[in-house]
Amino acid sequence: MNRLLLVFSQLVLILVQSLKVYGFTHMLSALSVFEGISKKDAGAWNAMISGVAMNGDATKSLELFNRMVKSGIQPTETTFVAVLSSCTHARLVKEGLKLFGQMNTVYGVEPQPEHYACVVDLLARAGMVEDAEKFIEDKMGGLGGGDANVWGALLSACRIYGNVEVGNRVWRKLAKMEVGDCGTHVLSYNIYKEAGWDMEANKVRKLISETGMKKKPGCSVIEVEGVVKEFLAGDNHHPQAVEIHRMINSFLKMSNLEEHL
Repeated sequence: MNRLLLVFSQLVLILVQSLKVYGFTHMLSALSVFEGISKKDAGAWNAMISGVAMNGDATKSLELFNRMVKSGIQPTETTFVAVLSSCTHARLVKEGLKLFGQMNTVYGVEPQPEHYACVVDLLARAGMVEDAEKFIEDKMGGLGGGDANVWGALLSACRIYGNVEVGNRVWRKLAKMEVGDCGTHVLSYNIYKEAGWDMEANKVRKLISETGMKKKPGCSVIEVEGVVKEFLAGDNHHPQAVEIHRMINSFLKMSNLEEHL
């Protein structure tokens, strides 16, 4: 990759990753840098599509996706995670399902577990809990074909929409599978407790206690020049932890300065 293009792509990525904190102002900055890239690669497109998706602008996200395709850039697995997530947050079920169906047939991208998880989340957040459950059974070979992201998406929707029947079916299957993800069982406990199913809630609590499950700390993952780095919440053991914190603090100070100018 051209070094200048790499720098611009990384700048777009940095601005995009700051959207959750600084919102619309940094989205405009990211778009400005993005539009200034003469030869945009898939990384730049993916960063920008993800950014507007995080900012809740599904229409812009889909517009960028269409521009990417028309410009001759091949969408990647990351591209589809971004646009499917955008459809999920905007509850664009029809559009999301259409894109998922076109992944392999139109764009030659084989759906991966994270794409199936996106579809489950798409259906579940729209209140289509039974459809999400059916999708898991028909397209993923059952709950065993998923992971904590899939189970969590379905159980979260069961809790939000008060669908204790589906939540009960899911938890019983996961318990038989001896799934050890603490977050999944905590969600199940809350579903039962809020529905007044105290006996089932106590069973979940007992399972968590007896197996010694503990919630995993949150983490962030970045990739720079092919090397993947993982950062855990509260972990200061990275050899460059001091420098990293200084750099983050400098970004925060620069952003605060911009707001007062």
